[in-house]
Amino acid sequence: QVQLVESGGGSVQAGGSLRLSCAASGGTIATTAMGWFRQTPGKEREGVAAINTDGLPRYIDSVKGRFTISKDYAKNTLYLQMNSLSPEDAAIYYCAASSIYYGSITPMTKNAYNYWGQGTQVTVSS
Repeated sequence: QVQLVESGGGSVQAGGSLRLSCAASGGTIATTAMGWFRQTPGKEREGVAAINTDGLPRYIDSVKGRFTISKDYAKNTLYLQMNSLSPEDAAIYYCAASSIYYGSITPMTKNAYNYWGQGTQVTVSS
């Protein structure tokens, strides 16, 4: 059973940066597709960034060039570096992992993932 624990959320001003971490236990991130999702009240949880077992990243258009997803295999930890934050990025951010092998595919839909962290709040003030 994979367990995911996020950290690194907080409050920043527009234009600022945050780095989210997702520490995994009970499994290795090296053989797992993983992703970051976010959700605001009344909206569906949306995929923000994902990375497959080959290390290939994928991003939604609104964060391209600002966010970077990465894996630290030694620490078994997933990261999301978020730069140039805007109020539209404010949400609860969730880390996700999948027990399904997707090969070269980097899934961005929530149904592709079956392990979730508890979420970390990101607040961006204008």
